[in-house]
Amino acid sequence: MLPIPAVFQVADMLGDAFAPLHQPMSADELIDLANRRAGLTDFGETPFQAPLRNLLRACFEDANLSLVGRIATRWDLVRFLSNLLRLVDEEKRAPEILAQPIARPIFISGLPRSGTTFLHSLLAEDPGNLVPRVWQLIHPYPPRNTETGPDRRARRVARQLRLFGFLAPDFRRMHPIDAGSPQECSEITAHLFASLRFDTTYRVPSYRCWLDATGHLDAYRFHKRFLQHLQHQTADGGRWVLKCPDHVFALDAIREVYPDARLVFVHRDPLAVLLSVARLTETLRRPFTRSIDKAEIGRQDSDRWLAATELMIAAAQEQRFAEPIFHVQYLDLVKDPVGTVAALYRHFGGALHPEAAARIGRLVEARPNGGYGAHGSRLEEYGLDAALERERYARYMAHFGIQPEPRRRSTQSARCSPILASPRSAKPVK
Repeated sequence: MLPIPAVFQVADMLGDAFAPLHQPMSADELIDLANRRAGLTDFGETPFQAPLRNLLRACFEDANLSLVGRIATRWDLVRFLSNLLRLVDEEKRAPEILAQPIARPIFISGLPRSGTTFLHSLLAEDPGNLVPRVWQLIHPYPPRNTETGPDRRARRVARQLRLFGFLAPDFRRMHPIDAGSPQECSEITAHLFASLRFDTTYRVPSYRCWLDATGHLDAYRFHKRFLQHLQHQTADGGRWVLKCPDHVFALDAIREVYPDARLVFVHRDPLAVLLSVARLTETLRRPFTRSIDKAEIGRQDSDRWLAATELMIAAAQEQRFAEPIFHVQYLDLVKDPVGTVAALYRHFGGALHPEAAARIGRLVEARPNGGYGAHGSRLEEYGLDAALERERYARYMAHFGIQPEPRRRSTQSARCSPILASPRSAKPVK
């Protein structure tokens, strides 16, 4: 059997024979395809056209999509469009959806690979919390012809994740995920084609510039609307707990759309973060592109998240939210997960119920390293110098009192942290 990179190369060689693959994807064609698949034509007032066209232009001009990348992107975009059509149709049937209150949601953010996913998973163990699940964000409604039968959306998504595991075999080790896992909000805003999720998955610098200039207000208005749809379908009440490192870049939009939002920042040694996020970016992009420039990825990620640290510092100083931001140190989180969650609840005037604490404890015991594996990458592989990066991020570390993590030379050095398992088996969480 050919190794996976060789399979991609063969597919691209075959794809070179087909002229349509060298032409940009058409927004109108994708919209027509979504209309046919959904059996619907009304997008309402959803402002998706300009973002979609900008994304498609960047995918054609910047991303150097492989054959697999082009096929996967087409499927992804048509899915988003089909979901938009279904949301509008459901709102016509049940206008009360848009009256659903989204009260005092908790937004978890911070540098990527800093424990935000781990914290989100812990909070998801509390039955009083609502979290968006992977299967819900991919298929927010079941197909109309199956509404009276069993809901098979989670099973469908599990199959899709297994397929992606074939395309990117390192992904599940770096970011353990299944159909029922809590999912990042970038998957919600991606429906409006105004999400930094695309900047991670593809090399699309022109799209990133456009999104930075445009802002995120429309995307977060849609974000709330999407949550209203999910909440309308559940009989259980609860408080939404939401997570995405990219929230850092949209704090003004969050504050306008959710004036009572509660904000949590997770902080970690940037040297541990940068290596892990660069490796993940490479892993996510590799199946979809014909070429990878690891040094470019390293520079992009370092610059992007250095800018994010300045936004976090500004937010902490200005206290623009209705309640003070709760700051979590990664090393504290992995040392005492239950205690960290309890402190978070106290910060926002609540208390961690003993049943929820017990559930969190069982999760930590069952998955002491969060399910993450080690890898042997080094900062230098991504064109990054540890001393220089330490200097660049010194202001962030000093402002939030972040402790440096030891850099070890073993294959586990990329994860650099003491954590929840025994000393001999310790691996970090993200």
